[in-house]
Amino acid sequence: MDRTERFYKIDQMLQGGLSVSFAKLQESLGISRAQVKRDLAYMRERLNAPIEYDRDSNGYRFGKPLAGPRYGLPGLWFSAAEIHALLTMQHLLENLQPGLLTPHIKPLLARFAAILGSGDHSQEEVARRVRVLHMAARELKHEGFAVVATATLNRRRLKIRHYNRNEDRETERTISPQRLVHYRDNWYVDAWCHLRNDLRSFAVDAIRAAELVDERAKDIPKAELDEYLKGGYGIFGGKKVTWAKLRFSAKAARWVATQSWHSKQKSEFDKGGSYILSLPYANDRELVMDILKYGPDVEVLEPEALRNRVREQLAAASKLYR
Repeated sequence: MDRTERFYKIDQMLQGGLSVSFAKLQESLGISRAQVKRDLAYMRERLNAPIEYDRDSNGYRFGKPLAGPRYGLPGLWFSAAEIHALLTMQHLLENLQPGLLTPHIKPLLARFAAILGSGDHSQEEVARRVRVLHMAARELKHEGFAVVATATLNRRRLKIRHYNRNEDRETERTISPQRLVHYRDNWYVDAWCHLRNDLRSFAVDAIRAAELVDERAKDIPKAELDEYLKGGYGIFGGKKVTWAKLRFSAKAARWVATQSWHSKQKSEFDKGGSYILSLPYANDRELVMDILKYGPDVEVLEPEALRNRVREQLAAASKLYR
């Protein structure tokens, strides 16, 4: 249990003037002697809890209220991950297009409302005071997603017509879907492309047409999938991984140093206060976009090819403002 839960447990055990031994406190909380002592001290000194040691019973109990602020425990609350998950699911359900889940959505929303209101605050107050914003989500047709999901789960091949936004052209190909990925508010399908004879990630909203093929999908081991698609930065994978070295200004470092860009990243501060971040990438498309948003607060140190790509993009952008 976390620290707040332990405070509530101690409070519950000491209610009613009961005396509780140190050993029983430690056993119930499941922590070390030093941690029990720190929790008791924190409750006395910070929360003004009237906890006192009773020599006669060799235990701890609540005594008379102490001078100063009234003793009270902090309210029970969801963790950051829990509130994000609950509100995200609620948002997705409320904005779901009509489909197979339509008759089941209302009971699910009612259940989420009950969970959100199970803490110290009502569901209405949570919804009023907490917002989860979803940005840059592209329009996704229910029918197309359903076909891709069916093929992925039933291990069937798909014949698709895919639109390449970068090159503004369509290609037809057959793929073996491996898994669906929800990333930055958009859906992607990791698949074996039989045209390229390699693994690829496709934005589901860029699939203009999809047709199930009566042939079993080629299965790729999970370890191989992870190595190919998680080896580099972003959603687009590849076998050849290159390391990028970026230098962020001391100002930008206040934010970037607290972020995780990749599980294998390496970082350090230099003598001038700048933040040096090194991370692997296989496809520079997404990395370049994220570098550009920091403008003059970041410089690509390595490799030269990535440095040139960013330089070209900045030069092209500057022409618009001359």
